Amino acid sequence: MKWIVITSPDFLPGEVSTIDTLFRSGIDLLHVRKPTASADAVRQFLATVPTQWLGRIVLHDHFHLVEEFPLHGIHLNRRNPQPPAAFHGSLSASCHSLAEVAERKTQCDYVFLSPIFNSISKTGYHAAFQESVLRQAAHSGIIDQQVVALGGVTARHLPYLKSHHFGGAAFLGDIWQRTTLPSFTAYLQQISQEI
Repeated sequence: MKWIVITSPDFLPGEVSTIDTLFRSGIDLLHVRKPTASADAVRQFLATVPTQWLGRIVLHDHFHLVEEFPLHGIHLNRRNPQPPAAFHGSLSASCHSLAEVAERKTQCDYVFLSPIFNSISKTGYHAAFQESVLRQAAHSGIIDQQVVALGGVTARHLPYLKSHHFGGAAFLGDIWQRTTLPSFTAYLQQISQEI
């Protein structure tokens, strides 16, 4: 399974150091999602990330920055539903229904499907798919290696996601709520071993 972490929507103290720790712990990709940040703020943020990790970063906004930094790709979403005309990097997208997954998979390298579980970072954002629906979607090939689970994902969910054929797990609130805990590094090691 692919291990993806999505940034907190706000810039956090020590965030770049945490990002370095995440990559050293084995994450595959970091999605930079800062929906209210200016292009200049995201540019300054990217300039502080160790260069060895830039090729594993995906942008959710300010797609033109892929021309300034050697990034992995861009992520289409409600704010930015179309890629730039001349874009040739990795392309991913957010999906909120199985029909959308089936359609978007043909256009993207991978897609997020959410919310799979009750969100940790978004209050009141509840799981949208019954287990039987996910099982059937996996059986019919809608959920496959191109589909990444998002929404309330924690380490304890990894066996469930694997059994439903998800190709990856995207972590958000679970990771950023743990960064100051003494057990943070051990938790990352647990995910690395289970994913």
